Amino acid sequence: MKESACRKPIGKFDLRIESLPFADIPGQSKLFLDLLEDRSSVGAFYPSRVGAVNELAGRIPDVIRNYPGHRADVCQALSEMNRSFGAGAETFENIELLEQPGTVAVLTGQQAGLFGGPLYTVYKALSAIRLAEELSKNGNPAVPIFWAATEDHDFLEISSAYGIGHSGELFRTKIEQSQSDFEKPVGAVAVEGTMIDAIQSHLESLGESANTDALRELLSDSWCRGQTFGSAFCRFISRLFAKYGLIVVDPLDQDLKRLSAPLIKEAITKTPEIVSSVLKRDKELADAGYHSQVAIEENYFPLFLFSEDGKRRSLKKAGDGRYRQTGENREFSLDELLQIAASEPERFSPAVLLRPVIQDHLFPTICYFGGAAEVAYFAQNSVVYEQLGRPVTPILHRQSFTVVEARHKRNLQKYELDLSKLFAGFDEVSAKVIDRFIRPEIADLFSETEEVIDRRLERLDEKLTKLDPTLSANLTTRRRKILYHINALQKKYHRALAEKDAIVSRQIRGAFSELLPNGGLQERSVGITTFIDRHGLQFIDWLYESIDLNDRGHRVIYL
Repeated sequence: MKESACRKPIGKFDLRIESLPFADIPGQSKLFLDLLEDRSSVGAFYPSRVGAVNELAGRIPDVIRNYPGHRADVCQALSEMNRSFGAGAETFENIELLEQPGTVAVLTGQQAGLFGGPLYTVYKALSAIRLAEELSKNGNPAVPIFWAATEDHDFLEISSAYGIGHSGELFRTKIEQSQSDFEKPVGAVAVEGTMIDAIQSHLESLGESANTDALRELLSDSWCRGQTFGSAFCRFISRLFAKYGLIVVDPLDQDLKRLSAPLIKEAITKTPEIVSSVLKRDKELADAGYHSQVAIEENYFPLFLFSEDGKRRSLKKAGDGRYRQTGENREFSLDELLQIAASEPERFSPAVLLRPVIQDHLFPTICYFGGAAEVAYFAQNSVVYEQLGRPVTPILHRQSFTVVEARHKRNLQKYELDLSKLFAGFDEVSAKVIDRFIRPEIADLFSETEEVIDRRLERLDEKLTKLDPTLSANLTTRRRKILYHINALQKKYHRALAEKDAIVSRQIRGAFSELLPNGGLQERSVGITTFIDRHGLQFIDWLYESIDLNDRGHRVIYL
């Protein structure tokens, strides 16, 4: 891994940062990697891609020129909703700045996850904040905006919060959903009284610290009675980044829906062209050796429609130019859908390929920060922008971090490990640690035994070949079996010793639990509550100080 310059934020930690290329991390898509490496093969799919963040300033005139003249109305809506979230003075200063004609917006967003969701939610917000700050410092006024995906109706995806307990174990806090709330947007699902118990359970699992009371207050003031899961998430994000001036957006806001109506109507009118162009793009991606992140078919419709009981349901083409709402015995013509969009735009919710275009209709967006999956679907929705006559917004990959605390840093150094070596898996890593640091004499004995047997069998093979070649072939098969059984015995020995040696087992398993929970990157499971409980809200400042927008790798922060 490449080491970056050390930083020394306020507090007792000096931060050492290393950068790990995403190509060295398992499970990355070819499309994502090729975009990061700025390969020419992705050019057609990302017509507005930028090689470095300092190239974005050149796009500002085009963004301003194509932005509808509704800044005042948008900012009025933003002021009202952020006031309800308890936003700080810095946020309202940024809303006032956004109302100025030359200001652009740096956008990001995420589902309304319980207790803030996975860490990458925080990393998205901080990426947008840092870029807006850098643009503004260079004379290009910009503000950071966080789009909370409160319209999404998959409650299961946002109903759990993961943390690392005081003993180093991964744990999950989960909220159950009422049957009546299925298919409703999470922004309409009410926070129940049982949330008090969930917060208490989560804090107990984290373990008591000097920061527990402050964290309890932060969680309780957000996920409390009178809130929905959407508004609770918005309140939490707003408070978390209060001093950074982050503007939080709830897309269920009725005023924003009305301001979106012109683009919603245009998307309905051009649905056949949108579907045709996306299907064509999907084929182009496949022909280029890439994949489509969002699977669509001929009957696709780019908007959801809220039913009479408030459930968010898709529309599918039923034939003869009509569209049927799933789960409902109703069909609509495009004209009927246009009438609804004109009189009740709040009944529509954009599907994932249309959502970025809606965002850029509402805000003068200079770029969007997303994760690897979003990077992939932006290759599809660039044609949606084109069909709707909008300039394609560039997507940048958010900052990506793994935080290694002192005890794990010591253990990794002790066993000469780093994050990239952990990708081999617990069994292989623990075996190497045992062989090198715990019982090297037994590792040598296994190796010696294998060599001796192999050498003796080789001599036997020479004799048998002269006598009868068929015996040699038989010996080859048996030799493979003998060596296989020795290798299997060695693996059983490694597992037995790993379990028997409590210290090694605890240290290695602890590293995997915290650095690769659930077998994936830390940022995809563990939530921010773990680190606020351990280090306080200053942890957000440490992350902010660790950002390098020109680093396209995964950054490993050693506390």
